[in-house]
Amino acid sequence: MTFSIAARCPETGMVGVAVSTALLCVGQLCPFPRAGVGAISTQSFVNPYLGIRGLDYLAEGMDAVAVRDRLAAEDDGRTLRQFSIVDRQGNSAAYTGADCVLWCGHMTGDGYAVAGNMLVGEATIAAMAETFEATAGEAFTERLVRALEAGQAAGGDRRGRQSAALKVMDTEDYPTVDIRVDDHPDPVVELRRVWGLYNQGFSEVLAMMPTKAHPAGLFDLEALRPFLPK
Repeated sequence: MTFSIAARCPETGMVGVAVSTALLCVGQLCPFPRAGVGAISTQSFVNPYLGIRGLDYLAEGMDAVAVRDRLAAEDDGRTLRQFSIVDRQGNSAAYTGADCVLWCGHMTGDGYAVAGNMLVGEATIAAMAETFEATAGEAFTERLVRALEAGQAAGGDRRGRQSAALKVMDTEDYPTVDIRVDDHPDPVVELRRVWGLYNQGFSEVLAMMPTKAHPAGLFDLEALRPFLPK
């Protein structure tokens, strides 16, 4: 019922997840990236605790494969689960339970993992992997969006379309990108539209926010004027 990519940028260390499904509010329960730690996408008959606990295990120093094996062993509903993991070194792993709804499966590569269930076919995740690899060297978040678009163009969820999400972490404890399309007839197209708006000035606003290095923030009133009341 869902297709996703979890990935890490080798140039910046950013981590993120892009995901879409034919259910409401996929961004609430599926994407779990954490700055300096890694990223997890948990889906199928979703268990959000796989994302929560998995990030804690990654933070403790376990690699992606070890976390995958531990999460699967601990989950009594493992046959219905699907999740993918990328750790802070770019190692990747994924798990697809034996009872996930067809078509289901996953692929892993250097710095990324793609997974899907209840899909039109394997072409969805194959297109995502191919696109992510082909865009190496480009801006990380754009690569995630393009991978999601490729998955949708190759078939996506066989039940239809409803929601999509994009969440990326850089160095702060809050996301550098967090876009949710909760209910839309073409959510990946809408996510692309909102991502375009983000790049028309909102990223500059975010750069003014308080950070670990600058706790008071770097607010520039003149730069903010387009976003203030007239």
